[in-house]
Formats: sequence, structure tokens, C-alpha cells
Amino acid sequence: MKNCRLQWFAMLPAVALSACALTPPSEDPVLIQLDELDRRLAAVERILANGSLVELTVQSDELQRQGAELQGRVESLEHESATTASRQRDLYVDLDERLLALEESVKVAAGQAGTPSSGQLPVPGGSDRDNYQAALELIKEQRYDAAEKAFKQFLTTFPDSQMADNAQYWLAEAYYVTNRFDEALKQFTTVVNNYPRSRKVPDALLKMGFCSYELKRWNDARAALGRVQAEFADTTAARLAEQRLTRMSEEGH
Repeated sequence: MKNCRLQWFAMLPAVALSACALTPPSEDPVLIQLDELDRRLAAVERILANGSLVELTVQSDELQRQGAELQGRVESLEHESATTASRQRDLYVDLDERLLALEESVKVAAGQAGTPSSGQLPVPGGSDRDNYQAALELIKEQRYDAAEKAFKQFLTTFPDSQMADNAQYWLAEAYYVTNRFDEALKQFTTVVNNYPRSRKVPDALLKMGFCSYELKRWNDARAALGRVQAEFADTTAARLAEQRLTRMSEEGH
């Protein structure tokens, strides 16, 4: 009996193995779980080996950092743009106000330069340049009597002005255009004699010739016009002098 029982226990492993052999590997839950764990482990090992997970994390952090930096730059540029626009508006307002003030000053000066009386400047209390410009405007407006008074007072008040030669010339011109040729001739002669280095000398000599022509002083006219040609060749004044001399010859003078 005892021998039978021993024989039975001896046969159990064989029976167990026989039972296992009856279950296919594809259906064995233990083997299935082992395969799954093996696949997951292999996947983790591949990720770690390639460094892809770490790289993606680093890239994500870098993109977030760059995004924050760009946002900061955008906000800074927006602030600078707003500041620049504000400064430009302030500058425009300032320039506009200054232009308005300048225009008002010009209007006041023009009003004061209406019709100066004898002994009065066109712009009382103004500088030599202010008064010269005001007197010249009277010439442009063909207000010759007022211009004459203005330039006379200018020369009295500002005899040493850098614009004295021009003022003297336009004073003579005020007489010339109103056909007062005797007085015009005297004033143009003053330009030539008192301001020999003035740029107005060629024109003054030309007008001296014209005045003498109108006064029928033919020799004086030729002398003045010939001097223009000799001393100031290749100028407009010289060409006009030549034209007048030609006319005199055609007229028999």
C-alpha cells in the first residue's frame, strides 16, 4: 500500500507538466503579462536610449522661454511707439504754435509798415533787417512814395548797416520808376561812389545810363553804359547796356 502511495506522489510533476502542456502559450495569462511587461520595458528603454522625451521637454521649455522673450519685446516696442507718437504730437503742436506766433509778428510788422511818415521807420523799434524788408515790400507793392520815405529814414537810422548799399539802390529806384530822373541819377551815383564794392554797382551804373538817356544827355549815357560793358562783362547789366547803346545808335544819338 505504501509503495502505491509513493508511486502516486512521484507521478504528480509529470501530471502537472502534462496539464501545462495542454494550455497553448498564446492563452497562458502569465505569459501574456510577461510579454506585455517586456514590450513596455522595451519602449521605455528605446525612449531613454534616443533621448526623445528629454529632448521634447527641453524644446518645449526653450519655446516657452523664447515666447516670453518675444512677448516682452513686443510690449517694449509698443511702449516705445506710444512714447514716440506722443513726442511727435508735442513737437507738431510746438511748431504750429511757433509758426502762428511768427505769422502774427509778420502781420503786425506789415501793419506797422503801412505808410511811414517823414522821420519814422516802417517798423519803429525794429532791427535794420526788419525795416529793410518792410521798405522793400513797399517797393514790391508799388507804393513808391512810402518806399522813398522808408528808405530815407533807414539810411538815416542805420547808416552802417550791411544793407545800406541795397537801401540806397532801392531809394534811387523809387525815383526812377516815378520818372524823377534827375533825383534818381543822383541816388544811383551815390551807390557807385559810396559803395564801390557793392553787388548793386553794375545795376546802378546801368540805371545811370538810362537816366542820362531819358534826360537826353547822350555822352553821359554812353559813358555809363560803356563802363558797364568794360567793368562787368558777361553780366545781365552788360547785355542790357549793349542793347541800349544799339538803340541809341539806331536813333542817331
